[in-house]
Amino acid sequence: MTLAFVVSAYLIGSVSFAVLMSKAFDLPDPRTYGSHNPGATNVLRSGKKAAAALTLLGDAAKGWLAVWLAQHFMPGDTTLAAMVVLAVFLGHAFPLFLRFQGGKGVATALGVLLALNVWLGLAALVTWLLVALVFRMSSLAALMAAAGAPIYAMLLGMQHEYVLASGLMSLLLIWRHKSNIRNLLAGKESRIGSKQGG
Repeated sequence: MTLAFVVSAYLIGSVSFAVLMSKAFDLPDPRTYGSHNPGATNVLRSGKKAAAALTLLGDAAKGWLAVWLAQHFMPGDTTLAAMVVLAVFLGHAFPLFLRFQGGKGVATALGVLLALNVWLGLAALVTWLLVALVFRMSSLAALMAAAGAPIYAMLLGMQHEYVLASGLMSLLLIWRHKSNIRNLLAGKESRIGSKQGG
């Protein structure tokens, strides 16, 4: 049963809403322009805000759904839920359906955090929004929100499995942003709304 939930979570995570929405709106494949990242930020560079918004919602929803299913059908099994957290995130980052070339996982991570604890998800979201508003950099906002997530989980007194899972997911998300980190350190990172970069 545990394996079934983990595999299902990975497959749910492997569904790329960036690619699906781009096809639905007759846009170029997001892997062919901008940062080449199949995620909402890159879809926004197409100029189609509706496609980007639906990508964001879809990627967040799949993270939420995978965790909710585990919690609903196997209530109290925090170890399983923690494994599902990592499985759905890995599915997004390394999707089976896109030859393991996926997105950076920001929206999916948000959905996961909201499923684990609404306050945890909101804390991460507020962190992202504040940093994004001040610095106009999606990648920096994501990095700060990721760094804060396990800290917020501890402050909320969540189960240690959830704290560990959120910490590991955050580390993976930060690692997926390694090119953005290099650009930030070099002062070359693009800002929200630009046509290039991360």
